[in-house]
Amino acid sequence: MSSSTETQTPSADPSAAGLSPGGLVIFTPAAVRKVIGFTETSAEAEGKSLRLYVQGGGCSGFEYGFKFDEPKEGDSVIPQGDGEERIEVLIDAFSLPFLQGCTVDYYENFAGSGFKVSNPNAQGTCGCGHSFST
Repeated sequence: MSSSTETQTPSADPSAAGLSPGGLVIFTPAAVRKVIGFTETSAEAEGKSLRLYVQGGGCSGFEYGFKFDEPKEGDSVIPQGDGEERIEVLIDAFSLPFLQGCTVDYYENFAGSGFKVSNPNAQGTCGCGHSFST
């Protein structure tokens, strides 16, 4: 695994960085419903938005993270869903370019359940699908 000391500092405004706010991240209806379910049953999530982020780690170099959080300066706030099934997704400036065009889905099957990120920017992924390389 290699690492780089170069820091990316894109603008907090997605359009200023050449990124399309509408196409940044797409949460499927199943993913939106699951996030809403968490907000209704978890005291930790009450009144907060879902933060989707990228951090160094995992077996491929980067891994995805999800947590409920308050907006911070420099975050992009991406609305997802429609009607009564709406959420806001927070993405920090570092994670923004890595997540451009991603789709987040929620699955439940006999093998388990969880969020799955389909990332067109990933050049490689690990076997478990939780980390990626660029």
